[in-house]
Amino acid sequence: MDTESLQAFVSVAKTGSFSIAAQQLFLTQPAVSKRISKLEERLNHRLFDRLGRDLHLTEAGQLLLLRAENVLLELKDIERSVKELSGEIVGSLQVATSHHVGLHHLPPILREFAASHTNVNLQFDFLDSEQAHQKVLTGECELALVTLAPRVEPPLANQVIWEDPLAIVVAKSHPLARSKELSLEILSEKPAILPDLNTYTGRIIKQIFEDAKVNLRVNMATNYLETIKMMVSVGLGWSVLPKTLMDEHTCELKLKEIHISRKLGVVFHQKRTLSNAAKAFLEIVHTKTK
Repeated sequence: MDTESLQAFVSVAKTGSFSIAAQQLFLTQPAVSKRISKLEERLNHRLFDRLGRDLHLTEAGQLLLLRAENVLLELKDIERSVKELSGEIVGSLQVATSHHVGLHHLPPILREFAASHTNVNLQFDFLDSEQAHQKVLTGECELALVTLAPRVEPPLANQVIWEDPLAIVVAKSHPLARSKELSLEILSEKPAILPDLNTYTGRIIKQIFEDAKVNLRVNMATNYLETIKMMVSVGLGWSVLPKTLMDEHTCELKLKEIHISRKLGVVFHQKRTLSNAAKAFLEIVHTKTK
């Protein structure tokens, strides 16, 4: 079973299209079809059901996809490890990051890395933290710098890089800004603009209200913290934001015994060998955040 046929199969399975897979692999569509047919012949099983214009994995195809992705990643890891025995820091480095971390924490790190390692092609995926964890798990990214999951399950592992205190915030013109009595019950009656409650940050907020047995009603939801900050600053509601995002247009609401924080850091795969470029990147991350 050759790796070219496996790669063609994975591309078709992921894109749901022979033509798009062909573009990704820089092949003709007949060449991709030939590789899939060869694989089906070798395995003596059909891998795709062709229903009109739609492609669906058969049971055999679903089983092969799980194994094929792991095989291709392992071969890629072996090839990279052997090539890097010389200690050179070259090649590509795929990193996932959230918009918040990318905008507010990475610039000095990227500046030094780009200046020090000109032979590395640094590629970024800007994703929600949950998606970034998944990208590292599947091997599509070597590292992720994001909001860390409350609990990381092997084979993923993480390192805390930044503590990120959060604040309950409103616009300075908001009625709650002048209120002398504040509680979660009062907050729950006012319009809230929050991250999706299924995100890591959203879960932190949701847990606080659940622990107090207070219903949390969200009027608007977006995962872009800068957008939330803008809507809060013009008086559309209250939210929970990193204290580093607060400015002269916002103020913090102090609630007794309510202290909110999250952890930002790096996520990696325990069972995959980091490239020299990834190791160099992490070294700069730790140096710049001491």
